[in-house]
Amino acid sequence: MREHRQLDPRQAPAPIEGEPAGVFVTLHTVSTHELRGCIGTIGPTEPTLTQEVINNAISAATRDWRFQPVAASELDDLEIDVSVLHPPEPIDSTAQLDPKHYGVIVQRSGRRGLLLPNIEGVDDVETQVSIARQKAGIGPHEPVRMYRFRVEKFT
Repeated sequence: MREHRQLDPRQAPAPIEGEPAGVFVTLHTVSTHELRGCIGTIGPTEPTLTQEVINNAISAATRDWRFQPVAASELDDLEIDVSVLHPPEPIDSTAQLDPKHYGVIVQRSGRRGLLLPNIEGVDDVETQVSIARQKAGIGPHEPVRMYRFRVEKFT
């Protein structure tokens, strides 16, 4: 970002090994611990995991509609978390969720909402599912298909 160029995945300082997968990149300020951006993909959209991380990091810094784009002056105060998603598995009830260990996806028609696991302040399944529903614009009493997934997190 400082040099206004996109990193070539072959030149990444620490390429992420593994099969292509969905990835979420979350940005927090170190000084205030506030969310600064979060963008991701549920499934792979790029041929390599490294490219998926690069694309989602750029998007988290520049395209999260909730925030102004990250300025170069903010870079030294950012903490970057990368969550590599394991494939989602369908579940039949919220009894199969644990917000500390599993993320959740709720889906109805073309609407889909996702919440990563182990989010500060999300301590129960009801809150986790409620937030995912809100993200998708799905009402609290509308039937949904639910999926759970695990992540590997890198900071």
